Amino acid sequence: MKFGKEFVSQMVPEWQEAYLDYNSLKALLKDLLRFVQTRTPTSMASTPNGSALNRRVSLYRAFSGLTSRHRESPRAKEDEEILVSEDGEDGRYHTFVTVSDEERGYEVKFFNRLDDEFNKVVRFYKMKVKEVVEEADELSRQMDTLIALRLKVDNPMVDFGDGPNCAVHPINGRRAGGQHMDVIEEVETLENLERGENEPKTRKQEANGGIKGFKPPQLEILEHVKINVTPKTPRSTLKGCLNSDKQDLFSKKELRKAEEQMKQAFSEFYQKLRLLKSYCFLNQLAFSKIMKKHDKITSRNASKVHLHMMETSYLGTCDDVTRLMERVETTFIKHFANGNHRKGMKTLRPTARREKHRSTFFLGLFSGCSVALVVAIIVLIHARGLLESEGRDLYMENIFPLYSLFGFIVLHIVVFSANIYYWRRYRVNYSFIFGFKKGTELGYRQSFLMSSGLAVLALAGVLSNLDMEMDPRTKTFEAWTELVPLGLVIVVIGIILCPFNIMYRSSRFFLIQAVVHCVCAPLYKVTLPDFFLADQLTSQVQAFRSLEFYVCYYGWGDFLKRSHNCLDSNVYKTFYFIVAIIPYWIRSLQCLRRLVEEKDGMQGLNGLKYFSTIVAVAMRTSFDMKKGMTWKILAMTSSIVATLVSTYWDIVIDWGLLQRNSENRWLRDKLLIPNKSVYFVAMVLNVLLRLAWMQSVLGFREAPYIHRTALVAIVACLEIIRRGIWNFFRLENEHLNNVGKYRAFKSVPLPFNYYHDEGKSR
Repeated sequence: MKFGKEFVSQMVPEWQEAYLDYNSLKALLKDLLRFVQTRTPTSMASTPNGSALNRRVSLYRAFSGLTSRHRESPRAKEDEEILVSEDGEDGRYHTFVTVSDEERGYEVKFFNRLDDEFNKVVRFYKMKVKEVVEEADELSRQMDTLIALRLKVDNPMVDFGDGPNCAVHPINGRRAGGQHMDVIEEVETLENLERGENEPKTRKQEANGGIKGFKPPQLEILEHVKINVTPKTPRSTLKGCLNSDKQDLFSKKELRKAEEQMKQAFSEFYQKLRLLKSYCFLNQLAFSKIMKKHDKITSRNASKVHLHMMETSYLGTCDDVTRLMERVETTFIKHFANGNHRKGMKTLRPTARREKHRSTFFLGLFSGCSVALVVAIIVLIHARGLLESEGRDLYMENIFPLYSLFGFIVLHIVVFSANIYYWRRYRVNYSFIFGFKKGTELGYRQSFLMSSGLAVLALAGVLSNLDMEMDPRTKTFEAWTELVPLGLVIVVIGIILCPFNIMYRSSRFFLIQAVVHCVCAPLYKVTLPDFFLADQLTSQVQAFRSLEFYVCYYGWGDFLKRSHNCLDSNVYKTFYFIVAIIPYWIRSLQCLRRLVEEKDGMQGLNGLKYFSTIVAVAMRTSFDMKKGMTWKILAMTSSIVATLVSTYWDIVIDWGLLQRNSENRWLRDKLLIPNKSVYFVAMVLNVLLRLAWMQSVLGFREAPYIHRTALVAIVACLEIIRRGIWNFFRLENEHLNNVGKYRAFKSVPLPFNYYHDEGKSR
């Protein structure tokens, strides 16, 4: 792989604009190369084997020796006319090229761009280093408090003396928090004393003046902090509404929660340091590569002075990141991994998920089996003439809705697999956006593997349950085949809830957690995975109704005779309304929670959008059951309003498109897909697929050779496809917003709030 592609592949996606623009510099060198080639003699240019001639001539060049450290440039005198200086006022670097012929014009342009790019990199690196140093100070202060809390909880009767509020180090007498991670030395000495490990007398005298004079961290610091470790649960939300702020500051339970939060904060901070170190190294490597290309084209040695400039700049001399990484490793291993270096580093440096050949093998196997089963079902239907069978209507009214549930799920997973593929292709950092634990996120192969496996189970069930005629003797269908759909539902639910570490347990538990947050809205703090999942559920209304039909069909119907009275039950009709409204109601409550917490008026408008959809769904369902012109007018009006509002919100707010004054007219300033027509096609498809939901209002309930239940399933599938399109552009816009703010790390709440810092938001 060429360096340019490798350079791009290793970039932090959210920092892409802050890296050295290697491609633009390379393009300027290509212009310089073309100019140099035009000045070469025509005889050499016309030689068909010019490259071979150059190689043959090089055999007779003078030998410079094996021990010479720097090859002298054949244009050494001209090299001296390229100078680099640093402006003392703003710390910017400038390159001066004193020769002013036409070739130097190209070089001046190149060096001006190189200076701008290098200064950009140094400026960004300084800003990020300053941020991590400040964060390290805060983590040090948090560790001081955590240590004091540990001492209070583990040794409530210990005498801590009457020192100053700020802890004094027993090793060097400095105040705690004065240096990054100084608290390490303090706690190591304290733990040695607790274990009874004696130091040499001379060292004790030098460090502490004897054990009698030793003063561990003071508990007085706990008088100025408030523990912020209560999780955002329904219980904590209700307690907050009731103004119940009582908590036990010194319980072991609170200590464990604080330690868990600090562990997460250190882990995230370490990842930030790793990426910042990688940023420094990659830019240095790119700078040296581009200068070597320049020297190769111009046969000069300009890289010597520029590489020296890079090595002496802030980018080459600052070692704060490396020192912080070492101290974070020491702190984490000592205090959060019980001194186990391997365990601590495994947490700090999780390994990336390795692609396994068996996943690809089973993906191909299940996909082939799915295609084979589809072909077998089609052949069997045609051979038996099932489309003209008397039991066709009975099958479509009772069995088809049961299996259509699996079709909706499989299609949604397939579409999401395609989303993952294109997110990766266009470098959308979806794992960071969703907050997946590093190394546990599913790729498109794993996601597609799950959909193909479920498809095989469902299609095998359909094939075993294609009987259209009852047993003439018993006047019933076979019990085991009629129970296949119910068995499949139980199997799927069992796999999702399986506690064992099989079949992507971390991803399953992540999904379960998000579902619980959605069901309990607005009692949980709303995060992006929560409302993103709730949006997915709004496109699965027909799947929820299929689940309701499962309960009615197997609970109160006669499944052996494929008969039920669900549509005549008032309870069933009531829940038919409720299950269709629940997903939109969840999103409305989530918007309400965010409106209260974030004071963002847009969340209120978003909640009104979902409320208009609730009204539209209720009116359409009422018209579907009661008929009548009045219900039809109400359903038509509410559906038009909801469609217009939702379409505008999708395209303008969620996708960030239709910006009239942007660089890309009617789109947005930054786009990930080079072909702009894709965005316009997506906008048109979004409108058309939303209108598909109005088929029930306009009276298109049946089509030639298509049963009513099949038509409903097709419309539901169109909505799932629309949601898949929405998914890609919604996350693209979220990613670009993160890029604009250089936001590449999630914000981890710290466990302690200081009274004098309550006005600050963390």
